[in-house]
Amino acid sequence: MDLLSPIKDHHSERRLFIGRVTLTSIVGFLLLSTVLARLVQLQVFDYEVLAQQSQGNRVRIEAVPPIRGLVFDRKGRVLAENLPAYQLELIPEQVANIDDTLQRLAALGLIEAEDIDGFKDLSERGPRFKPVTLNLRLTEEEIANFAIQRPRFPGVDFQPRLVRHYPNGEAVAHAVGYVGALSKNDLQRLEPSSYAGTAHTGKTGVENSFEQDLHGDVGYRHLVSNALGRQIPTDSREMADSLPSDESAAPGHNVYLSLDLDLQLLATKALEGRRGAVVAIDPWTGEILALVSAPSFDPNLFAVGMSTSQYSALLNDIDEPLFNRAIRGAYPPGSTIKPMLAFAALETGATNLSRKTMCRGYFMLPNTTHRYRDWKPEGHGEMDLHNAISQSCDVYFYELSVDIGIDNMHYYLDQFGLGQATGIDVRGEHSGLVPSREWKRTAFSERADQRWFHGETVIASIGQGYMLATPLQLASATGTLATRGIRYEPHLVAAVEDALTGQRTMTSPKRLADVTIKDPSHLDSVTNAMHGVMHGLQGTARAAAAGAEYEMAGKSGTAQVFSVSQEEEYDEDEVEERLRDHALFIAFAPFDNPRIAVAIVVENGSSGSRVAAPIARAMMDEYLGYGANAPQ
Repeated sequence: MDLLSPIKDHHSERRLFIGRVTLTSIVGFLLLSTVLARLVQLQVFDYEVLAQQSQGNRVRIEAVPPIRGLVFDRKGRVLAENLPAYQLELIPEQVANIDDTLQRLAALGLIEAEDIDGFKDLSERGPRFKPVTLNLRLTEEEIANFAIQRPRFPGVDFQPRLVRHYPNGEAVAHAVGYVGALSKNDLQRLEPSSYAGTAHTGKTGVENSFEQDLHGDVGYRHLVSNALGRQIPTDSREMADSLPSDESAAPGHNVYLSLDLDLQLLATKALEGRRGAVVAIDPWTGEILALVSAPSFDPNLFAVGMSTSQYSALLNDIDEPLFNRAIRGAYPPGSTIKPMLAFAALETGATNLSRKTMCRGYFMLPNTTHRYRDWKPEGHGEMDLHNAISQSCDVYFYELSVDIGIDNMHYYLDQFGLGQATGIDVRGEHSGLVPSREWKRTAFSERADQRWFHGETVIASIGQGYMLATPLQLASATGTLATRGIRYEPHLVAAVEDALTGQRTMTSPKRLADVTIKDPSHLDSVTNAMHGVMHGLQGTARAAAAGAEYEMAGKSGTAQVFSVSQEEEYDEDEVEERLRDHALFIAFAPFDNPRIAVAIVVENGSSGSRVAAPIARAMMDEYLGYGANAPQ
């Protein structure tokens, strides 16, 4: 028997269909509403935020480095400037074989072979469309040679830029300093946003200490880029107008130094072939007139970049050309401190102008057999204070030191600024050392070494033993003698000038604590004796002052590099050059109205009066307008 087919329930099917349609419509409406709501939110409520984000994705902000400020001497002559130069660049994505290209560039002498690995590393680390700098400054000959070879080097080209240049090179290197490539330490120390787009910063000297003034403010320009970050041209005016406004870079301030370039060049020539330092100062303002350290180096090498071998040669040079002897060189001051010790003796009553000592060529402490020898083996005979300074009698000061004592010596030398940083406006100066009993107790860990001995006082009286001073400190102390006890803080920068407005901010002389003086005649007596050094019949530096059209005061000094035993005699001709005595000299002029104070140190120069004094005379002649030439 056949089964009958069920009768369709059209009413139920219709109801089911309508339910499904309704549900689908509701879901579709909700989805459409969600999309519409999102569109309204994006187009209306979040428009400004998203527009800025969109612009940020499309527009790349590129830093515009500022033009570095210039450095001038006191007469407006340029010491540091910015010159146009061409740098060699490589764009990695346009070079098929980077290693081969770099090797061929090295063969042409455009880069150093030892730097190839570094350039390859740079090309792999950054975006391949960004250029890698291979040579910071091409010479005209290198540009010409590369121009001929350019078709062989796709992706390599030279681009114009500004580079730091020092017209006087070595003569100003230690005073002005130099700029060099930013290092990791620099980036940690400096504000990154202030150095965006900048590749160099001041490393030493004024370039470093006045970096904030010289650097300037970074500017910005807006560039349109694609999704890969490449710049695309803004062909249409509409596109160009849609970009945010660019911000121009503000140039750095110009810096005027108190240096006199003529004195710098003169001192540089005088020290040619020698090791040493020259510092000249205005005693009434503290302005540094000359600051030279020899040997020196060419600061332009750092500005344009040097090879590893070039830097190693400078760093390992036995004469240490990178070392600033003028502010960091710590030398035994020798007899240059005798005027200050004589003042201390007069002030403390340890001596007077009439006291006389018999110099037999040596001095012995009571109950000892050790002889402290005078520089003049046969002795000076009977000496008073004036003659002891003008003839530099060691025995007189040996005997005087016992009565003064090391702590009084420390107290008075400290008042002249020895044994402490002068406060000069460039970084890195050495503080020197003036010993005392307290110093020795804290400087040595072994109890036996902490005791101060009378013999150490004796040798300290002629600037030997533990005593150390920098040429800058000696120049400052000489200036204090010239002003009869008035002290000023040494400084190199005379003014800072706004490059845009021309407005200058002058550096005011900073007065330091004056020397405590009980009787002004004591300093007069000391400076009169220094006058005798130059103009007295038996003055140690009378030859250097011969024929001068003005009067001056000075003091020679000789500092031992090594000790000579009691049984030995010091013979300069038999001593290795680097073991010979240092030659020192301090002076100021004119005597009645001082305008310049000078300190000279010539390493292993043997005689202060014979080697260093003529340099001081030439410096004073030049500054005072008498046109003397540097000694040959």
